[in-house]
Amino acid sequence: MFTSIAAFLETWGKEAGSTLRVLNALTDDSLSQRVSEEDRTLGRIAWHLAITIPEMMSRTGLVFEGYRDDEPAPNSAQNIADYYKEVSKIMVAGIRAQWQDQTLLEERDMYGEQWAIGSTLSALVDHQIHHRGQMTVLMRQAGLKVPGVYGPAREDWSQFGMEAPSI
Repeated sequence: MFTSIAAFLETWGKEAGSTLRVLNALTDDSLSQRVSEEDRTLGRIAWHLAITIPEMMSRTGLVFEGYRDDEPAPNSAQNIADYYKEVSKIMVAGIRAQWQDQTLLEERDMYGEQWAIGSTLSALVDHQIHHRGQMTVLMRQAGLKVPGVYGPAREDWSQFGMEAPSI
C-alpha cells in the first residue's frame, strides 16, 4: 500500500514508462494475436490496461471527463498507446491537484469491498505489471521484439557484447 503520493508517483513514472515502451512496440497486425479462441487478444489486453486507469481511479473520486471504460478496443496500436499516455497524464495531474498523503488512507468502495486509496494505487500498479507480462508473451508469438522492462530482453544482450543467458 502506498502511504505517500511522492512514492506512488515515482513508482508510477517507472512502471507507466515500461508499459508505454511495450505498447509502443505493438503493431496493428499484432493486436489480433491470442493464445486461444477463449483468451483475450493482445490488443484487448493492451486496451484493458489503458481503460482500467480511468475505470479504477474514478472509483477513488478522480474525475476523467470524456473517458469511458466501455469504449471498444481500437484497431490501432498507436491509438491505444496514445490513450494510455493521456489517461496516465490525467491521473497524475489529478492526484497532484486533489490529494494529499492522508488521502491515501481514505477508504472507497472498490468492487464491493472497502479499499484504502493507497491500496487501490498498489493494485493498479500490480494489475499493469501482470498484464504487461501477458502481453510480452503474445508479442513474442506475434514475432515482435519485446522491449526490456526490468532488464534486457533477449535481443538486447548483443548490445552489451554478450549472448543472452540460456537459463
